Amino acid sequence: MGYFAPDSVIRRVHGERAVHLYGPRALLMQAAHPVAVKGLLAHSSAIEEPYERLRRTAVVMDTIYFGTRAQADAVTKRVRAMHRRAGVDRSDLLMWVLYTLPDSAMVVYDRYVRRLDRAERESLWEDYKVVGRLFGLRRADMPKTYDDFVGYGQEMLVNGEIEVSDWARRRAREIVLEPPVPIKMRPLVEAANQITIDLLPPQIRRGYGFAPVPGRGLAVRAGSEYVKRVLLPALPQRLRLVPSAQ
Repeated sequence: MGYFAPDSVIRRVHGERAVHLYGPRALLMQAAHPVAVKGLLAHSSAIEEPYERLRRTAVVMDTIYFGTRAQADAVTKRVRAMHRRAGVDRSDLLMWVLYTLPDSAMVVYDRYVRRLDRAERESLWEDYKVVGRLFGLRRADMPKTYDDFVGYGQEMLVNGEIEVSDWARRRAREIVLEPPVPIKMRPLVEAANQITIDLLPPQIRRGYGFAPVPGRGLAVRAGSEYVKRVLLPALPQRLRLVPSAQ
């Protein structure tokens, strides 16, 4: 028995392969916090093995969404210990990291699958408060309602706490946008990068120094409409859904 029912919104959202696009966006948003980035990325293991670190993070989140309670408890216990060692176990830092996950998931799901309605958004945030508890946050540390969640994100983007550091502008961009792939894969990577950049909030996009590209937004949105209206409805579930959701 897991923390989330098979028909929960969090499982439905993260069961879609297309929603994996939320990961790079969330990571760039997390790295835009000048304090959180020092613990999340700017220590030796993340620098030396960034892609292994990202792979482990993906496994952790998949376990939380789809695994048993015992499995989720075990992986998050290890993550909390890592956060303590890195000095990023402060509730304000953990809250920003948590915020980026459902925010990014909703942005991607809306764009590539279908727009979530109000009740689904509220349910998804309730599910993510469970995730927050697993990572060490108290209920009092997290926005109570979905409206509070939205307000928290808006406030963080205007109060000066989110400011892309020189280190993040250089290193986080390299990690997320320049993975070590064969040359023949570079066009696909570049297409994914343009999607990631377009999905970012404008303030964070500017903070990373991503230059405006004429037609990028239009091209990305045209692609997302094709995925949503043509590609996904035609795919069998074994291709559309992640293995854990099948």
